[in-house]
Amino acid sequence: MVDPDAAYFWATHQGAEIDLVLQKAGRLYGVECKRVDAPTLTRSMRIALADLKLERIAVVYPGTKRFALHERVEAAPLAAMVDGMKGLFP
Repeated sequence: MVDPDAAYFWATHQGAEIDLVLQKAGRLYGVECKRVDAPTLTRSMRIALADLKLERIAVVYPGTKRFALHERVEAAPLAAMVDGMKGLFP
């Protein structure tokens, strides 16, 4: 998604949070940034999927493989995300 309609940070008073929530055509998508080699599905992600009714969550991490953490949550290497943004920033 290159051109979202809106972008937010989301958090609850209980401590659940999602780094970036993107809205496009009335649908919500989450982005989490993790600094671990093997990200896992977190409590915050489960809560956000349910409470916000997110379509998907992308977990960006410094590894090299893309893999599913849940049917609607996928881990993707930071390098792949950066390659997808080439030309976006000077």
